[in-house]
Amino acid sequence: MKAFFAGLSFLTILPSPMRTEAADLARSLPFFPAVGLIVGGLAALLGWAFSWILPATPAAVLTVTGLACLSGGLHLDGLADTADGFFSHRPRERVLEIMRDSRIGTMGVLAVVFCLLVKISTLAALPVGPRLEALLLMAVAGRVAMLINLRLLPYARTEGLGTAFFGQRSSWPSALGSGILLALGWALFDRNGVVIGGTALLGSAGWAFVCHRRIGGATGDTLGAASEWTETLVSLATAISLHG
Repeated sequence: MKAFFAGLSFLTILPSPMRTEAADLARSLPFFPAVGLIVGGLAALLGWAFSWILPATPAAVLTVTGLACLSGGLHLDGLADTADGFFSHRPRERVLEIMRDSRIGTMGVLAVVFCLLVKISTLAALPVGPRLEALLLMAVAGRVAMLINLRLLPYARTEGLGTAFFGQRSSWPSALGSGILLALGWALFDRNGVVIGGTALLGSAGWAFVCHRRIGGATGDTLGAASEWTETLVSLATAISLHG
């Protein structure tokens, strides 16, 4: 269980009941979808509680805030750093330097605001039941997106936070995660859910292509950005499918 708890403590603010090491973190990839289920379940529980006492929009605001807090803002930070670097129109090495800068720029702010606004507005537009189901699917899709990017891309740096993960680039964690995502989509939204899950997988692969073109690989920041981008895409696709 050390590998599972290593992934849980790395991807969330939830504490691990046992001491873990870097080797456990490297073996945690198959458990990313399970971590997504836990995060999504807790977010759905928050959403259910808020829906009892608040209208749809403020309930969605607080729920999305809770979803971000469960990861400690780690993925949003990666999204902001990635946006600052990718939209700087600088050479590869300079982009990587910008992404490592702890300060946030205009493009980073815009990317974070865009993702949060899309999540909030689309979730608020859904009835309570589908809103909670969408939260569960979003959280799993975000973690599966990381697995797909880890499988498709090499590490773009020589050292950094993502080093432990890129040494374990087997195909089966991403294949397992993709299967879980599609099965969960079917269980929650029938055929629409499979389409939503497939959209998430295509969006994840598309993001990997963008990262390859821009910096020749992936970093810890781009993995966080992949999670946030895919969660946003799932919320939007869910709203489109149910609205239609």
